[in-house]
Parts: sequence; C-alpha cells; structure tokens
Amino acid sequence: MKKTIISILVMVLLISTLIVTGCKKDEAADDTAKTVSEEPVKVVLYLNGTLGDKSFFDSASDGIKKAGTELGIKAKVIEGGYDASRWEPDLTQLCEGDWDIIVAGTWQTQEILEKLAPLNPDKKFFTYDTSVSYDKGGLDNVYSILYLQNEASFLVGALGAMITTSDMPQANAKKSIGFLGGMDIDVINDFKIGYVEGAAYIDPAVDVKVAYAGAWNDPAKGKELTLAFFDQGADISFNVAGETGLGGLDAAKERNKYTFGVDSDQYALYAVSDPKKAANIVTSMLKNVGASLYRGIKMHQEGTLVYGQAEFLGIAEGGVGIAKNENYTKLVPADFQKKIEEIEIKILNKEIKVSTAF
Repeated sequence: MKKTIISILVMVLLISTLIVTGCKKDEAADDTAKTVSEEPVKVVLYLNGTLGDKSFFDSASDGIKKAGTELGIKAKVIEGGYDASRWEPDLTQLCEGDWDIIVAGTWQTQEILEKLAPLNPDKKFFTYDTSVSYDKGGLDNVYSILYLQNEASFLVGALGAMITTSDMPQANAKKSIGFLGGMDIDVINDFKIGYVEGAAYIDPAVDVKVAYAGAWNDPAKGKELTLAFFDQGADISFNVAGETGLGGLDAAKERNKYTFGVDSDQYALYAVSDPKKAANIVTSMLKNVGASLYRGIKMHQEGTLVYGQAEFLGIAEGGVGIAKNENYTKLVPADFQKKIEEIEIKILNKEIKVSTAF
C-alpha cells in the first residue's frame, strides 16, 4: 500500500515538473518571438533647409516617406530651415531621442555629424551629398552617400551643345549655354565641370556662361541671373541651385527659352500645375537622393549596409541620370537622343572619363 502511494506521488511530482518546464519553454518561445518581431526601424530626416525646392530636399523627403510606406519603418521629416545656428542643437536633441537612424545631408552638416556620431555610438547616421572625414576616428556608425553628378551633367552639357547649334525653334545662331550654381563650392562645381566637358565633347566652340547666386533660397536672384544668360545669347540654362533655381525655370518660361532641371524630374513636377513652364524643361539631371536613402534604409534592414565608409553612386548604380520623359522625347530630335545614349554607354564603359571637382 505504501509503495503504491509513493509511486502515485512520484508520478504527480513528475507531471508537475513537466508542466512547469513546458510553461517555461513556452515563455522562452514567447521571448524569442518578441526578439524576432522587433519594433520598426525609426528613421528621422533632418533638413538643413526647407521643403518646396522641387529638387534636392524634396527628393530626400520623398525617399524617406517611400521607405515609411513600403519598408514599414517609422519615418519623420524635420525642416531645420536656413539658420545655421539651429542645426547642431536640433541634431543634438534628435540624438537624445529614440531614433535608430538620423539622416542629415550636405557639406554644411558634416562637422556637426563628426562631433555627434562618436558621442552616440548606439545610433546610426546617414549623410548624403557629402562625406564625413573617417580618418578622424569614431565614425564607424556613419554611412556617407556621394553622387557622381559630374557623369550625368556631362550628358546634359552634351545635349545643351547639340541644342545650341541646332535648328530647334527656340535656339538662336549663337553657340552659348548657361550654368546657374547655388554656391561656388565643390559639389556644385562638380556639376559644372561635367556640364562644361560635355558641351566641349560635342563642340569646343560652345560658350558656357557661369554664375553663382550665393544662396539656395533666392528664386528672384536665380531668375535675374538666368535672364542675364538669355540676354547674352544663351539658348538654354542649367539650374543647380535648389530653391534659387526655380527662378531660372521662371526666366525660361518668361522668355520662352529652353532649360534643364536638376535633382528631380522638374518637368513632371510642373506638367499639371504649370504646363507652360514644364514645356520648356527639355530634361532634368537626376540626382536620385530619395532613391539612395531608400536603398540605404533597405540595406540596413537586410543587414547588408556597411557603415564607416562613403559610397559613390553614379550612372551605373542609378544614383544619377537624366529624365527621358515624354517632353524629352517630344523636344529632342531622335539623332540627339541616340547620341546621348552612345555617350552614356561610353561613360559606363570608362571610354569617357569625366573630370571632377573633388
């Protein structure tokens, strides 16, 4: 009898142990599931400027928003404005938040990131259109994106040279094209070098008129300088000046002259809202900032993004190009389009090596 009771007690104890162990395993499984299904990556884009330029900052914002929609990240865009004294305090405050990736671009935020990134090793940082100085150390958590804007600007310059020597309806007898830069800095001069070399590739006699506005948010200045190009005989102008460049598009509309957009497909942006302005935008030199940020976030999610280095994105990587939209097809003669495609292939094959300002 005693043996039977003892046997029953042992069985009850064994069953209780199995139940407890099973519960613990279930709890462990739940913990594992929680680890696997982590919270969405939190990404904030800080603009050292404002939205509305229909080119550079708008492109960056579109890329972050697209990542929010398609990649399931938590995305936010903050406009820091053009007061440089705000940028470091704002970015410092963002570092104190729960953001996983903090994105801030242009050469004007480079030193700020070089200061903040080493102080916040638990954060990841993206910068674009510039690179931090990795030799300073402590920047293994920063990913820099640079663009080979000189490559695509070469295509635009070549097209401009063909247009100015053509019998297209808005071209005159003078071999002259214009270049409007926001500021006299390396990244803008990288556009200019490609543009000038592209024009010379077609016809060394083409005169490239150059002016710098000295500001990114002064459309009136951009219009004034572009009108001066046209007054001096230029057939077409290339605006590389952010919001200031929108004034260049206004000048082309007013004088019924050809123009090149920049960064985004500016024809597409105006095709509905201002078709007369859009009609003069032959093409745009695309600097695919938004696409590059989207790409970087996706690679971060996949665990394939390498931090602590800069990456150059050119025509081959889809970082730059030109907009071959309906207006391009309509305005540009077929033989010109074919020539641009030939030049593009030569750049990809390294048969044409475009100089750089860097």
